[in-house]
Amino acid sequence: MNWVAPIKDQETLKNFGETLKQVDYKYYIMFELGVGTGLQLQDILAFKNKDVTGKKEIEVTIGTRNMKNVFTVPEELQQIINEYTKGKDPEAYLILGHSSSNKPVSREQAYRVLRSAGHKIGLNSIGAQTMRKTYAWNYYKETGDIYHLQKLFNHASPSITYRFIGEKPNIEVFLKKMTPQENERSRYLLYLNDNGKKKLNKIIDILTGIRDNFDSPANNDAFYGKVDCLLQELEALMENYENTK
Repeated sequence: MNWVAPIKDQETLKNFGETLKQVDYKYYIMFELGVGTGLQLQDILAFKNKDVTGKKEIEVTIGTRNMKNVFTVPEELQQIINEYTKGKDPEAYLILGHSSSNKPVSREQAYRVLRSAGHKIGLNSIGAQTMRKTYAWNYYKETGDIYHLQKLFNHASPSITYRFIGEKPNIEVFLKKMTPQENERSRYLLYLNDNGKKKLNKIIDILTGIRDNFDSPANNDAFYGKVDCLLQELEALMENYENTK
């Protein structure tokens, strides 16, 4: 399965939207709504015209616990949606299927259209989550607020959200955002069954093994490339750890 990545380049994002317009304008609306709000594809396909027309915010129910989350609709996107739905039946689906049908486009069809549009402009990492990931990546780059995205997407931890958008966790942000309750929980978990020391010992053993075998004639260039990447990551993590009060 291919990794579904966000579209990070604004010119590519624009070209993708224009490609969807050539297929059918409704797919452009679908895409803009996803990229502009972070809504999931299945939620967008379930909307009727009345659900989004004239709305500054859209409330949806997410997760198995039926939690409600509010997604903000940017002003420019509001105008695009209002123009698209003008004069249409409020009870009709926003992304309607065949003209003779009263059902929305299926998720499978929407996925095929997105993939096809991606291939036309040389993007192979396109999928159902592309819109949501693109929104999240852009929001994170603009604000640095991973916690807002975590809450918006109902992720269990910010680490999941970082992986979702393909970014490395910012340890300094983690440490500064930790509450006293979270610190207390961390202490408990690290002492539970000696987990903290076990994890530290495992890391020490791995690093000791690398150091002791560093000059081995059996090592190839790939070994040193991996070690170099590892040390760069560790140096950045340690610097963040030491500089955070």
